[in-house]
Amino acid sequence: MKLSKEIKTALIVILGILTFIWGFDFLKGSTLFKQEKVIYAVYDEVEGLVNGAKVSINGLSIGKITQIDFLPNTTKILVTLSIRDNLNFTNKSTAMLYETGLIGGKAIAILPDFSTPNPIQSGDTLRATSKPGLTELVNQQIAPLQQKITSTLTSVDSLFAGVSNVLNKDSQNNLKITLEQLAVTAENANKATKAIARLMADNENTLANSFKNIENTSKNLSVMTDSLSEVDVKRIIKEYGAIATNMNALLMALERGEGTAGKLLKNDTLYQNLNYTVEELGQLINDLKENPKRYVHFSLFGKKKESYKTAYDKK
Repeated sequence: MKLSKEIKTALIVILGILTFIWGFDFLKGSTLFKQEKVIYAVYDEVEGLVNGAKVSINGLSIGKITQIDFLPNTTKILVTLSIRDNLNFTNKSTAMLYETGLIGGKAIAILPDFSTPNPIQSGDTLRATSKPGLTELVNQQIAPLQQKITSTLTSVDSLFAGVSNVLNKDSQNNLKITLEQLAVTAENANKATKAIARLMADNENTLANSFKNIENTSKNLSVMTDSLSEVDVKRIIKEYGAIATNMNALLMALERGEGTAGKLLKNDTLYQNLNYTVEELGQLINDLKENPKRYVHFSLFGKKKESYKTAYDKK
């Protein structure tokens, strides 16, 4: 059965509409065929957060932001999150808004809670919190310094404005130069603070690892100190003292020639006996080489044995 051109055209149009709907949902961060849970979080301010931003747990992406809008009749912001259906953390978990980088925008990290056996369901609302970004932390530290510098410059400007009526033109010119230099110094200080902010941003991971290493080192030192405190140092010293006393007594006994080992060290009789035995053994071996028939002989008819003569007898 052949399809007519009208049917083919209708199928192509329907396929195109379905493709458009799928592409539109994909761009919004949702999907038609994958089961997902839809949960919510409410924030006071979400600057930098956009639709499609990542939702993660410990850095692993588990979903996306699908909608950001005002909570009805309030100025609070309702954020809709679409996450994987197979996640089992509870609705007591926290949705933390954090800064992904200096220019990377913001995202949401789930701090999961497993205190109850009831997993989160679609429509649940998580507790919302925000983590200050690196730029915000730097600005918090720099803002007081900038205010102090501004206040100082204002006070100095007012002071010199009152004194300018008393000073001559040369003094006024000198004061103007000083103020210009002070302005340049303030500008340099502002540049220095910006450079410090950039340096901290570029080395955020390095600084974090350094602080972590310092923390691990302090823990190891604490464990080592606790271990040393548990050692019975007095008992060990006492035992080593007793060992040293016994060794000293043993060495003195050896020096006096007491016991078997002392006699071996002090009496040379054993040495003389060994020396004599070796000498006799040498004579026996030499005689065995010179007169082997005296020790080993074989005869069918018998043979008269030779009398034994030592090397001294031959001489």
